[in-house]
Amino acid sequence: MKKFRFVDLFAGLGGFHVALDALGGQCVFAAEWKPHLQDLYETNFGLRPAGDITDVLPEMVPDHDVLTAGFPCQPFSKAGEQKGFECTEQGDLFFNVEAIIKAKKPQFFILENVPNLLNHDGGRTWQTIQALLGVGGLGYDIRATRFSPHHFGIPQIRERVYIVGSRSSLSHFEWPEPTHSETSIETVLDAFPPDAKSLSPQVEDCLTQWNKFVKAAPKKLYLPSFPLWSMEWGADYPFEDETPYAVYAAKGMRGLAKFRGSHGRPLRELSGDERWLALPSHARSEQLEFPKWKKDFIRQNRRFYAENCSWIDPWMKDILRFPSSLQKLEWNVQGEKGEVWDYVLQFRASGVRVKRRNTAPSLIAMTDTQVPIIGWERRYMTPRECARLQSLSELKALPSSNSRAFQALGNAVNADVVRAVARALLGQGTRPSKTSLLSEKASRRSIVPELAKAL
Repeated sequence: MKKFRFVDLFAGLGGFHVALDALGGQCVFAAEWKPHLQDLYETNFGLRPAGDITDVLPEMVPDHDVLTAGFPCQPFSKAGEQKGFECTEQGDLFFNVEAIIKAKKPQFFILENVPNLLNHDGGRTWQTIQALLGVGGLGYDIRATRFSPHHFGIPQIRERVYIVGSRSSLSHFEWPEPTHSETSIETVLDAFPPDAKSLSPQVEDCLTQWNKFVKAAPKKLYLPSFPLWSMEWGADYPFEDETPYAVYAAKGMRGLAKFRGSHGRPLRELSGDERWLALPSHARSEQLEFPKWKKDFIRQNRRFYAENCSWIDPWMKDILRFPSSLQKLEWNVQGEKGEVWDYVLQFRASGVRVKRRNTAPSLIAMTDTQVPIIGWERRYMTPRECARLQSLSELKALPSSNSRAFQALGNAVNADVVRAVARALLGQGTRPSKTSLLSEKASRRSIVPELAKAL
């Protein structure tokens, strides 16, 4: 098998390194700006990354065959401000990658980012990348597609865009074939690990109240797929043709007095700014008209409440003591019964998310409170378990604190997905990856044999 050299830019925990090392590659250069991740990279791979890529001159980078880069995704993510290349802190770092490709002319490159990169700024961001790196720019034949770990039997739904480039034609290149095999999050879990963080009293209380809600629902009722916003249950402020802000702009706070706010609270009982604060937070935006998606959710929630208020009202008083973000439920297990504790749970800005056991929620650069919860064990996932979701179980060391570990794992690339893409690009065989979920001990219950075919 022919050896090749690669560089690992924005290295993080080293997902690209793990993937290309499994294919026989030798890492000759890495760059990572966070000192604690530089230390970890050196511990895990025996190579000290350079620091901030903006301080790296292209001629400093050794010659190499493959360039890899998971350049910062936040400027292009739908969850962020989407400033793209105009983001002065991270959005323009792509141009540092371009400069290295221009100077060193590697045979191949593999880039990874959020799917919205292809649609950002009306598609102009992707057009810019193609113009700079493509045949009309640096001369590379370029392809792009979206993959998620669950496409290859790994129990995580986390779609990312993969961009590959070659100095020779990619006319015969074929992306790896997804297996679409069944997955289960239980294949990456340890049984009641002693280092798992337990739920705080407030978290357990909140989930207990939502569990009471689920159990109170009539047996013949299947909870809906749209987000359940309890603050809309009993509210009647205007939202179709005008907004609370439009009423305020026209009539002042007195114009809101005749309406009911969150959970049906009469606004006439309040004065001044209290009326405004008694509205749901999503209704307090300074808009004369709400977007269609928001109108739809409000309408659906009010209709759901009108049809089910007889059993919702006795329950609703118990949810009032929680912050508004915990007063929302995403029941992503449509058609199923049971309890909240039977599923995988996660606290997001959009509410309490309930998911089936087949996959974990998408790992993001999350805070401790956004780590997936294993409901049936009433605890959070551990960093090691989340590392398995990113096919990084072979790493000798992870960040020392949970907060740093989860943030780094949320930013990491999935090593097995990268390995499948790289193998297809390089057109060569592979030896088994030590980090692959397939190589876990039998007690871990390996994912699916089909993954080996794709890898």
